[in-house]
Amino acid sequence: MEKFSTVTIVVALAILDREGRVLMQQRPVNKRHGGLWEFPGGKLEGGESLGSAVVREIDEELGLAIDEESLFPISFAHEALGSNARQILLLLYGTRIWGGVAVAKEAGSAIRWVDAEELAGLSMPPWTFHWPKW
Repeated sequence: MEKFSTVTIVVALAILDREGRVLMQQRPVNKRHGGLWEFPGGKLEGGESLGSAVVREIDEELGLAIDEESLFPISFAHEALGSNARQILLLLYGTRIWGGVAVAKEAGSAIRWVDAEELAGLSMPPWTFHWPKW
């Protein structure tokens, strides 16, 4: 019997506007990490590329059109869900180009644009992000 990965891949997107703000999404209270703020995104589906997963998730969650060519990698994060549970690997992308007006489409979620100072003060899930060292 083949052994399969115990890692769940999640993609997320930092949507950056001309004022230097980023669009954040608040998780519904009935979900894991409910009420906390995060970069919008979701799980990679079977047979899906990372870029197409970002495009699909942002359309589903926010109603925004994203061109896969506009995506750039920013960072990654991980979270272990317990000794016998799957680990989550989050791949954070960025874009400065999108079409449409963002709407929180998932029941119980909210969105808001925040600057760097506000971002630092948001309650977010306990991800361990790995930022580039230049």
